[in-house]
Amino acid sequence: MAILSDAVGDSSVGLWTSSNVKVGALHSSCCNEYVLHCQNTFSSVPYKKTSESLKLNVNSNLGFLDALKVGGNKINPLLKSKRSPRYSSRIPALVIRNDYPQNADLPKYYSKKEKKPFPVPIVELRRAARERLKKSRGQPRRPMPAPKNGLLVRRLIPVAYEVLNARILLINNLKKLLKVMKVHACTCCNEIHVGPVGHPFRSCRGAGASSRRGLHDWVGAAVEDILVPVDAYHLYDRLRKRISHEERFSIPRIPAVVELCIQAGVYIPEYPAKRRRKAVIRVGKNEFIDADESDLPDPEPESPRVPILTEIHESEIVTPSSSEEIILLAEETLQAWERMRQGANKLMKMYQVRVCGYCPEVHVGPSGHKAQDCGAHKHQQRNGQHGWQRALIDDLIPPRYVWHVPDVNGPPLKTELRSFYGQAPAVVEICAQAGAAIPEQYKPTMRLDIGIPASIEEAEMVV
Repeated sequence: MAILSDAVGDSSVGLWTSSNVKVGALHSSCCNEYVLHCQNTFSSVPYKKTSESLKLNVNSNLGFLDALKVGGNKINPLLKSKRSPRYSSRIPALVIRNDYPQNADLPKYYSKKEKKPFPVPIVELRRAARERLKKSRGQPRRPMPAPKNGLLVRRLIPVAYEVLNARILLINNLKKLLKVMKVHACTCCNEIHVGPVGHPFRSCRGAGASSRRGLHDWVGAAVEDILVPVDAYHLYDRLRKRISHEERFSIPRIPAVVELCIQAGVYIPEYPAKRRRKAVIRVGKNEFIDADESDLPDPEPESPRVPILTEIHESEIVTPSSSEEIILLAEETLQAWERMRQGANKLMKMYQVRVCGYCPEVHVGPSGHKAQDCGAHKHQQRNGQHGWQRALIDDLIPPRYVWHVPDVNGPPLKTELRSFYGQAPAVVEICAQAGAAIPEQYKPTMRLDIGIPASIEEAEMVV
């Protein structure tokens, strides 16, 4: 789509809305005379006047450019020329950069009958392994860095405490918001909806869905419906041998985010973890021995640890009384959600987290456990073994998308207009309806810039 904008006098410059397209890059075979006219016009005008005229023309078209702000676009006038600006014959370029697209689809939904793809293709992993082996030939063995050598990454210990506190603060704030916000959960499937009433879409696939023709059976939602519980085995020593099938009941299971924080340096008395002061000595690929720490001086008294928040009980919840208090609570909740996800993503770059490609099982550690409890599609062929691969942040903290309600006080969602509605993570949708500002990265999937037809007849006219 091309839109013309006056640059100087009667000259016009083509503008294309793409990720990185410059105004003034006109095809020479179609409009050579037009380009010569524009070049002569710009060469006869001093640089100061040219830049001012360009600035005025950009401001005159703000009606169009305001639509680009929804996608996080940035507009920068750039002049790329090696000559003196006064005698330059090139047309200044207006660059439009899209940090976030205006509209985007949700992540692909994978059926339970297919395996999730690797974050990095297996061909690339094998190629990188061959390159590392080729470079290491004839080279002395390098010491393994932390945390592979059993030591902690000191710079990530404050991040681990921040993630754990952000998670507890998020849970406490959601308990308060659920007192004033309407969140519905289906009793037959895992779908939830944020709004005054449940959505009318026939998308239920749970028990008895055929008798209800796909309609959901809505009830009040709890915090566990919004934040999907993902548990993992707690490891006293993250370098220990893999958990066998016989040990699956003797090892406690805790939330995977908490286990990641513990392995990153958080101290919780209920779940102790081994802390080494010397790096381990590798004997083989999967064998090591602990270094002798008897020659080390006595450990110094630890500095005061970062205080860890505690979850509030249902009886201690204080319901927000005013609209201003609700907005502040929503802003704080959204910030805690972002801190937890960003901090956990930093920890996952150093501390390995594994996920099964067939089921949602997560394991925090260098390699997955050997418990034969995978019940996904065709698990008999794998004898119940999990197909471990590197986990992403959405595997550790599932966002659980819900339908975005454009107007809470307006009419409810209509089944015929389903293609016009967007979606957002449940936490983001709750905070947005409570009055918090929506972050830029969630606006594309929420489809905020799409006009929703007022009637079905108007929707049928959309091409």
